[in-house]
Amino acid sequence: MKRICVLITALLSIFLFTGISVFAETLSNEEFNWSFNPSKNQQPATTEPHYEALIEKYGGLYIGETSEKELYLTFDNGYENGYTAKILDVLKEKNIPATFFVTGHYLKEEEELITRMIEEGHIVGNHSFHHPSLPKVSDERLEKEIKSLEQAYEEQTGRNDMIYLRPPRGTFSERTLAKTSEMGYTNVFWSLAYKDWETDQQKGPDYAYDKIMSRIHPGAVMLLHSVSSDNAEALPRVIDELEKQGYTFKSLDEWRIKQEMLFQ
Repeated sequence: MKRICVLITALLSIFLFTGISVFAETLSNEEFNWSFNPSKNQQPATTEPHYEALIEKYGGLYIGETSEKELYLTFDNGYENGYTAKILDVLKEKNIPATFFVTGHYLKEEEELITRMIEEGHIVGNHSFHHPSLPKVSDERLEKEIKSLEQAYEEQTGRNDMIYLRPPRGTFSERTLAKTSEMGYTNVFWSLAYKDWETDQQKGPDYAYDKIMSRIHPGAVMLLHSVSSDNAEALPRVIDELEKQGYTFKSLDEWRIKQEMLFQ
């Protein structure tokens, strides 16, 4: 009995002095690559049942309310390729909110664009500092990747409102979802995307428009890459047509407020 008490005391000491949960090690770190199953005729996309269960368990998002013609426009900004300003111009002209997930490189190199995003009412989200696959790094490295970007953002902008995380490379595990949720982040995946990030494989704005429109559905969390010239060119037409079809663009903050009201 005495030996058991000594063991419990030792475990509690680890928890108290290191801040590491003694139960965290029991969570699976099996690495998953996010994927979704696009459907036709504006029917909602789906994903693997165990992915959906994990996202729900840890308060994440990959699709909104599918009974409402609402859309969530998000961009991944790992580096600047000369098109973000044009995207911001379109969003400002059409009064559309978006979320831009940025890395440490982008935050440091594109301060003027970050300022524009904030001043024009958009959300700046966390895409980690160096863009590693989070399941492949330790809890300590994971926390540093997220916190260092968050702190740099606060120092640069004076704001401490970075609460949305797009997992780098779209990889995740139960451990990473639990850890980042514990840190106060909402993991944001997506239910609409296409292969748009290869800058030497752009196929023109009509191709981008057709790809996006063929996968649109109520509640879609749309992932576009800002490095794509096709996206920048197609965006005005995409927005106009979707609004014509009765869709409205919402911010992630509006989704979060709805969730909070549901659980009050």
